[in-house]
Amino acid sequence: MPVPGESEVSEPRWLTGDQLAAWRGFMKLLQRLPAALESQLQQDSKLSFIEYHVLAHLSDQPERRMRMSELAVMANTELSRLSHMIGRLERRGFVRREPDPHNGRYTQAILTEAGYAYLAETAPGHVARVLDLFVDVLDPGELRTLHRISDKVLAHIERAG
Repeated sequence: MPVPGESEVSEPRWLTGDQLAAWRGFMKLLQRLPAALESQLQQDSKLSFIEYHVLAHLSDQPERRMRMSELAVMANTELSRLSHMIGRLERRGFVRREPDPHNGRYTQAILTEAGYAYLAETAPGHVARVLDLFVDVLDPGELRTLHRISDKVLAHIERAG
């Protein structure tokens, strides 16, 4: 029984054996899958995983453009780090930067025709690797379950913000 005036200290929660095994397996997947995909991208296209991800995301946007600040959020990186990466991609002729025509205080990254063509050339090899390492080892039900799990955890992370 707690002493009056003292707060009751609860015991820390610990993972069960099954929970720990699932967590460790998931963390290993989070480390190894991007590294394996990065290796293929570097070898085939001299792009990093995040560079490919940014180019692919830009290719899906209206007019293949997006504010740098929004692109940084999507890429889960700091704006200054994204700016350096965009600079590297600019030097290769894959993107350019322009002031946002709706609000000049913002800068937009724009996927160039050369960048789009390079992405289109690179995409089949990357997709083949994603299929090989990830999609083809799961049956359709497992993919749907993984999709639901991902959405559920991401929604919780967003709420916990």
